[in-house]
Amino acid sequence: MKHLLRWFLLCGLCATGLAADLPKPGDAAPLFEATDHDGKPWKLSDQIGKSAVILYFYPRDDTPGCTKEACGFRDRSAALRDLGVTVVGVSRDDAASHRKFREKHQLNFPLLVDVDGRITEAFGAAMPERPMSRRVSFLIGKDGKITHVTDNRDAQVHLDELKTAVAALKPVK
Repeated sequence: MKHLLRWFLLCGLCATGLAADLPKPGDAAPLFEATDHDGKPWKLSDQIGKSAVILYFYPRDDTPGCTKEACGFRDRSAALRDLGVTVVGVSRDDAASHRKFREKHQLNFPLLVDVDGRITEAFGAAMPERPMSRRVSFLIGKDGKITHVTDNRDAQVHLDELKTAVAALKPVK
């Protein structure tokens, strides 16, 4: 029994050491490169100085909560663009899954491929003990610093909080 308890404790310590901490407002956003649903490269560094970015992580394409969140961003995309905000989704699904999800729901923003979980881990958005991202959203300012984080399972909370956070951004010059 002692050995089993020690083994669980050791595994727990090892697992917690693998995941990155969730970045907080004021932190510089981890820079990354990825490919989108069409295999096109996308770099966070290309957005710095040009636009704010809503970078949202979600568990799976075409599931109820993920669809609600994606369609909410789709429906607000014109207003967000007018405010100088770019929307980008990230999950650990592959490009083919992302393309089908985008087409089915007429999504008008890139979905980045993170099958290896590298981006998910960099942002501390890994789902414990499952090879998927959890629902976490970041608003990254034009300066590359995180201005808002929503870490909640409810897609509507993300949409509501990010609407408020975007409204608080300084106007784009």
